[in-house]
Parts: sequence; C-alpha cells; structure tokens
Amino acid sequence: MQIALLLFDRFTALDAVGPYEMLSRAPGAETVFVAERTGAVRNDSGSLCLVAERTLADVPAPDVVIVPGGPGQSAQMENESLLGWLRAADATSTWTTSVCTGSLLLAAAGLLTGRRATTHWLAHDVLRTYGAEPTEERVVLDGKYVTAAGVSAGIDMGLTLLGEIAGDEHARSVQLLTEYDPQPPYDCGSPAKAPAAMVEEWRSRSRFILS
Repeated sequence: MQIALLLFDRFTALDAVGPYEMLSRAPGAETVFVAERTGAVRNDSGSLCLVAERTLADVPAPDVVIVPGGPGQSAQMENESLLGWLRAADATSTWTTSVCTGSLLLAAAGLLTGRRATTHWLAHDVLRTYGAEPTEERVVLDGKYVTAAGVSAGIDMGLTLLGEIAGDEHARSVQLLTEYDPQPPYDCGSPAKAPAAMVEEWRSRSRFILS
C-alpha cells in the first residue's frame, strides 16, 4: 500500500507529520513524500524542512493521498500541476484525505463537490464556496474522502483511517504505542469552547475573510 503525502512550500508541519506517524504503521505501508520537485520543502515557519524524494510524476497512482494545509495552500489553489495530480491520483486511490486547509485544495480540484467535509474553523466559508458541505466535526468520512479539521486533528484522522485500513485492534495498538492520550492543559481548542472575544479577534485577522 503506497501512501503519498503531498508537500508544498509553507505547509504546516503537524498537518503532515501527524498522519504520517499513524499511517506509516499500517501493515505493508510505503509512505512517500511527494512534491512538484524533489528536495527539501520548508514549512510555514521556514525553520523546518521535510524532504520530497519523489516528484508528482513519480507517484501517479498512490493508494492513499494525504494533503496537508498551511499558509502555503493559498498559493496552490490555481496550480494546475498540483490540482491535476490530485484529480489523477484520486481517480484510482482507495482513500483521498486532507488535514486543515488541505481540504481547500481537494475542493479546488473539484473532489469535494456535494460532499461533507471539514477544514480549519476559519476556512469553513471558503470550503463552502467550492461546493463542499462544511461540518463542525473533527474528522469527516464521506465515501473514500476523509477530511480533518485544523492541524492537530490530523492525528485523529490518521488514527481513524488506520482503523479503516488495518482494523480497530491494530489502530488501538498504535494509539497505545504512540501514547496518544490527549490531556490538554486548556479547554480552548475549538470556537465553541474558546472565549467569544478571542474567536472574533482571530476571525478579524483571518486570511480567509470573504468580501
């Protein structure tokens, strides 16, 4: 089973690494990082790189596609090389997935039209403009499409998909061995839980404000 994890300049690191840590433990998994060009790809802070060892053309038909988000997603929304690869890979994939604003790239490629999906909470309205049906769920399964909410939700997405691929018992073992037992020090991880003033402040500063 080949798992292709897409990279692009200014991706968010945990969007990629979270699902990687879960799904790379699937039986028989070959996880490959792909990009338009091989080499180091910098994350959104510019201080961390992951290495794409294969180009998009090198990986035409992966079994699983994972698309992270991050500030760099905006620059890719009309990149036909990347969007065309997503459409072609999706034609034969068993699972097509995203984390955070990665779902906007799937939507821009026309893959989420009429489907339930999620993304970072600040980008729900943008997801809707591309024909998807945004939900507040942390992980959404609609057929073979699995989308995750913001950043940290990619771990949940990876574990959810691992259960679908390898069975619940295997997924539980991976959860145990990675000691994935979230106990956050603050209960402020969603707009429904955060102070209203904080939510509105970040809405006003969002790059996703629609005119």
